Amino acid sequence: MAEKFTDSISGESFETPNGLIDHYISHFVMTIKKATGAEIAISPLDEDGFTSVKRGSATVGINVDIEGETLILISKIMKLPEKNPLDCMKLLLELNFTSMSGAAFAIDKKDSAICIISRRDVANLDYAEFEDMLHSVASLADEWDDRLVEMFA
Repeated sequence: MAEKFTDSISGESFETPNGLIDHYISHFVMTIKKATGAEIAISPLDEDGFTSVKRGSATVGINVDIEGETLILISKIMKLPEKNPLDCMKLLLELNFTSMSGAAFAIDKKDSAICIISRRDVANLDYAEFEDMLHSVASLADEWDDRLVEMFA
């Protein structure tokens, strides 16, 4: 029986989605070091399927939902503002339509936090998709965290 979680480049197979994502995280760290000479630290996924990475002023959570076998990348930006929340939500929806490459703004109902999020099934996820998702969420979060705070906080 073929493994469900296989790196399409190396052919290496993993029994769990966490194994594949940990493999991609390790590859990402090596790729950044090779390209820039910079050391970045990203821990392997913990027992809950979570780790994070910083980019500029933003932190991106890398999450694997084991039950749903879904990769979720998320960066919390700020709380939904109490003043002019509708103006803020309108802007977020407009940006989702025009400016969000591979990611979207969302509001976490638990704490009313504005987030940038990207989700994808882990099955058949290749490294290029993982890297693109991570770069998209990280760069958008790093760009918009300061701008939204300046506009609405």
